[in-house]
Amino acid sequence: MRAKLLLVFALVAALTLGVSLSAFAQPYDIAVIVKATDSDFWQQVLIGARTADKQYDHLTIREYGPVSEADIQGQVAILENVITSQPDAIVIASTSSDATIPALERAYDMGIKIILIDNLVHTEKYHSFLATDNIVGGGLAAEQFVARLQQMGKPLEGKVGLVSAMAGVQVLTNRDNGFKTRLAELAPGLEILPTRYVDNDIPTALAAAEDIITSTPDLVGFFADNNHTGVGVGRALAERNLGDDLVLIAFDSDPEEVNALKEGHIYALVVQDPFGMGYYGVMSAVDALEGKELPRYVDTGVVVVTRDNFNDDSVQHLLFPEQRAAFILGE
Repeated sequence: MRAKLLLVFALVAALTLGVSLSAFAQPYDIAVIVKATDSDFWQQVLIGARTADKQYDHLTIREYGPVSEADIQGQVAILENVITSQPDAIVIASTSSDATIPALERAYDMGIKIILIDNLVHTEKYHSFLATDNIVGGGLAAEQFVARLQQMGKPLEGKVGLVSAMAGVQVLTNRDNGFKTRLAELAPGLEILPTRYVDNDIPTALAAAEDIITSTPDLVGFFADNNHTGVGVGRALAERNLGDDLVLIAFDSDPEEVNALKEGHIYALVVQDPFGMGYYGVMSAVDALEGKELPRYVDTGVVVVTRDNFNDDSVQHLLFPEQRAAFILGE
């Protein structure tokens, strides 16, 4: 895995050199719309987009997003306003797979290039889609859950709490289904409790975890399916000093999640590549504007991070996007 990631970073460096040779003269205006501005995950996407911006002389990146992922209508309103300004391209992580369809299709018909990142929208009117394979990621979380129970010498039986950020969000649904399916294959004696949805709110995730811990005597651990749920459940385990008794596998890599991993409250993080989504999303938009043919789908990858591989250079680049940006830009 480390060698594979290092190869990816080497290819990025090669791409950087290529861009400097094929820079375009025409200025392009690209809008980048994320799901929320209150999340470190989406800030990493924007760092990636800014890094791509710095590789071109004639490029304007405009950044948008609602404060919370729960504000789906707010994101739709932002998208509609962006379209009225007629950018050359839109790179968007749409929270809903359906709510943004009318606006995106209108933008596509206007000639605006549409690059989807993170979440697929149910339309054919887009130029490329870059995202994690969330079913695979959920399966990796299940594998780590079982591995940790075995490491602890515990039988593969008992209850598992599943704390999800939001209902009806396709990436989370895929992630949760991947976890459930793989866990059933590996450990049919484990029972997943009904999913607790927390409106992508850290205090609500904390309260949900505390409730599950209190009411479930045969609880063996949790799966938290994004950064805010990972932080909330991690706090619950830290406050009760349960990191050695309960297993917690979480998605993403907010600083608080990383600290919880280092302190032993989270066993493993399933880490996406938000920087890559932003970076390659902008690069793909430029390629589309330059008339290049784009792949319909690009898997941006997912990596399991534990304390065993935490200090690997490739993992550090994923966890700390500023380092990766400096690497790409040669700073």
